[in-house]
Amino acid sequence: MYKSIFSIVKRLIPRISETELIALRSGTTSLDRQIFNGSVNTQINFKSHELKFDNNKIDELLKKYKDDIVYPNDNDDEIVKYLGKNKFFSFIIDEKYEGTNLSVKELSSILTKITSVNPPLGVATMVPNSLGPGELLLHYGTEEQKNYYLPKLANGDFIPCFGLTGPHNGSDATGTIDEGILIEENGKKYIEVTVNKRYITLAPVSNLIGLAFRLNDPNSLLEKGQAGVTVALIEKGTCGLKQETYHNPLNTGFPNGTLKGSLKIPIENVIGGEENVGTGWKMLMECLAAGRGICLPATANASSKVACFGVINYAKHRTQFKLPLIKMQGVQEKILKMVYNTWLIQSSVALTNEILDSGEKPAVLSAIMKQQTTDRGRDVLNDAMDIHAGSSICLGENNFLEKFYRNTPVGITVEGSNTLTRNLIIFGQGLNKSHPHIFPILDSILNDDVNTFKTNFNNMISHVACLHLKSLVPNLSNCVYSVLDKQTINFAHLSNIVALKGGAIKGEQFLSANMADIFSNLYLAYSVKWFEENYKVSNILTEYCINKLLNENQILFNKVIDNAPIIHKPLICHMKGIVKYDSYSNNSKIINEIINNQKIMDTFKQDIVVENNVLEELDRLNSLDKNSNEYKELYNKVIQVGEYNI
Repeated sequence: MYKSIFSIVKRLIPRISETELIALRSGTTSLDRQIFNGSVNTQINFKSHELKFDNNKIDELLKKYKDDIVYPNDNDDEIVKYLGKNKFFSFIIDEKYEGTNLSVKELSSILTKITSVNPPLGVATMVPNSLGPGELLLHYGTEEQKNYYLPKLANGDFIPCFGLTGPHNGSDATGTIDEGILIEENGKKYIEVTVNKRYITLAPVSNLIGLAFRLNDPNSLLEKGQAGVTVALIEKGTCGLKQETYHNPLNTGFPNGTLKGSLKIPIENVIGGEENVGTGWKMLMECLAAGRGICLPATANASSKVACFGVINYAKHRTQFKLPLIKMQGVQEKILKMVYNTWLIQSSVALTNEILDSGEKPAVLSAIMKQQTTDRGRDVLNDAMDIHAGSSICLGENNFLEKFYRNTPVGITVEGSNTLTRNLIIFGQGLNKSHPHIFPILDSILNDDVNTFKTNFNNMISHVACLHLKSLVPNLSNCVYSVLDKQTINFAHLSNIVALKGGAIKGEQFLSANMADIFSNLYLAYSVKWFEENYKVSNILTEYCINKLLNENQILFNKVIDNAPIIHKPLICHMKGIVKYDSYSNNSKIINEIINNQKIMDTFKQDIVVENNVLEELDRLNSLDKNSNEYKELYNKVIQVGEYNI
């Protein structure tokens, strides 16, 4: 019997490419697996980590380069060298190699703080501390490579960049990637490859370049390793590499450009040496799994916190029609959305940082974080721009939003576009990797192991039956946490039924995207719950955010069920539910909580700079008598927009 089932399942599963299989086997799982299992525990004990980096260095950096674009700039070389020499590129490098080896929490906090003042400076700091030569060397380099390169990366002698994407491979990173061949000359092996890389951050100022390409071995010269995606290191001005042109991403002011040339690379330049030839995709997946969950979410956290802190204080004092803006329900509606999305971003950043600091490398959660925080960060800025209005569309010292508004599309586009991430990766990869039983079944089929398949298949049947029965039990409690737990069971059950589509899910991206949204919203809801359990800021705001997420999810549940095949509907139709609409009185209650609970504003204030800028001046208005001359003078100052001589 099991041989017949084995054959049926084998036909159902999608075709798995080698690169997809490597991605599935890379990284770890965490709360994502618990969600697919139908039960989540947020009582998590995490380790405490000491702060290592001198905060005065950050203050000095931001004082020195507060408003500077990093590139193109007459002194861009000075700015990048300043970052390097002051250890801003050393955050993920072990002390053994003269690095500072910060916790993820501290790294995220520093990136948020720098970005809150100067986004291009944040990007320039972020890249060497994310996916790039440093992390790849740490995990895969030879001892000789580590001892030579890592200290020089830590002290700024080497400025790194990493070349992966090109005109024919963007979000599909290993699509039509540059290809090279292995040759031998005078007893030495070389890689000949013509590269055309674009979108490479720091490329114009880098002097240590990591390059990814597909290496072929037509002459069977490899004694170790195998043909495939390979990663090599090249110093500026060597091997024929050309760094002659740069890109200008929307005048955002960070260095980005091209790497080109017909190269001849000694095989010892491969990270890890010859035995690591062909393992480049695995190397990238292992490192990318953590990196995507830290840096771009930190930038979204920075822009959203600045927007909320600034706009709420602005709305408290800016008057139109003889009323403060914050008294107008049209403005309140937008502030509610801003606070909602910002609370989701900062709560999930806090939880994800703790998960990463515990040693996990959750690839699927990292994908959720990248897509959700950057998308929701864009929503925050759109609403903030509407409220700040004329002050946000005119350049000037009081415009605290424009620098983030221009940067927003960058975070949404890079490291895998959000469209790809939402439609294909979060649920598609999540189902195969994070589900407690699907990958073991898949692995047993790939290994043609019927006995292991039998065990895993029986586990899956028990899992499906148990969740189906649990999904049938009505939730009699109105407690938001109880509703969250029940919706988690329903999602896990719905995922099992959707999984019956097998490989067809790849082509049904409307479905996959909706399932990804439900999955992501559940993770965000548990993040908000965890944050309140640990920091106790506002139970009122916490319940509002979770209820709103659950309501968004119910709409998605209904849509997925309505579009399900008729044969599946009897198994899932009971999970359709009534969608609740916003209560006007409850909205007013949340606005009052935001205005009167100082802990909320203090949370927005954490990790952003509110000194010596318009944010400080807006905040100071709160402590002044509105009838005083000091208040009137300061008020008139902060509502001014930039003016330029004709």
